[in-house]
Amino acid sequence: MTRHFLNLSDAGGDAIAAMLDDALSRKAARKGWPKGKADADGPLAGHMLAMIFEKSSTRTRFSFEMAMEQLGGSAIVADSGSMQLGRGETVADTARVLSRYVDAIMIRTDDHAKVEEMAACASVPVINALTDLSHPCQIVADLLTIVEHGKALPGLQVAWLGDGNNVLHSIVEAAGLMKFDVRIGCPEGYDPDERFNEAARKAGSSITVHRNAAEAAEGADVIVTDTWISMGQKGGEAKLAAMGPFQVDEALMARAKPDALFLHCLPAHRGEEVTDAVIDGPQSVIFDEAENRLHAQKSVLRWVFGQL
Repeated sequence: MTRHFLNLSDAGGDAIAAMLDDALSRKAARKGWPKGKADADGPLAGHMLAMIFEKSSTRTRFSFEMAMEQLGGSAIVADSGSMQLGRGETVADTARVLSRYVDAIMIRTDDHAKVEEMAACASVPVINALTDLSHPCQIVADLLTIVEHGKALPGLQVAWLGDGNNVLHSIVEAAGLMKFDVRIGCPEGYDPDERFNEAARKAGSSITVHRNAAEAAEGADVIVTDTWISMGQKGGEAKLAAMGPFQVDEALMARAKPDALFLHCLPAHRGEEVTDAVIDGPQSVIFDEAENRLHAQKSVLRWVFGQL
């Protein structure tokens, strides 16, 4: 059966734990190596990944391409504007054609229904590299960063500040799978999709929504935020005004535990969702987090190919 990675629940908690273990060991094994050198075992030698971008990218493009390089495979990168997909060819036909050329497909797009259709019609694994609904690859990297910095996932208290967006959906999904709790600080009208909250609660996690930022951050092990207006979204001044009280500044970080970590998937709008003092401060691990997109996605790739 073909393995797709459209959301974290496609893999499940045990598989995510295996991905984290694999990522930690592979990262440690190549410490000090040139970044373009392949891992000693070259587990994806001869494999080709198609990378489709309907949204611009820095971290996703470079990390996935380097992931394939380090695993011994190769990647073909295309944006939809350079493909017939951008001129009206259906997602279904694109999936069927690419399945004849490559061993897996990664797609970064807007509508989650597109990745679902791609997976339904492809005969090779499909990986969600971001949709408007979820961002599972980012959260595997976030979990890796948290574990790498000495924090156990079960019982962890994560505070989210800002918009109830795709990244938050995947954090909440991870909470249910990995047994941690999430406190969501966001203004009314910007709540996450309740389906994710309910699924995590049914799995035993505490998912609470707060209209007060300090209340959400109090005693947290990890503080997470993201841009208030994501790529392609409209919001303008009204949304920025509503989000203002949820900015992560030094006073808000002081509400969390003294050893709390600060995460942000980047790119950041400094002075909006986070201040320079926090994002450049001692509790910020954003560049470890960005690097870990590479290591986490190597393990996601190994999982879809049945190696984990």
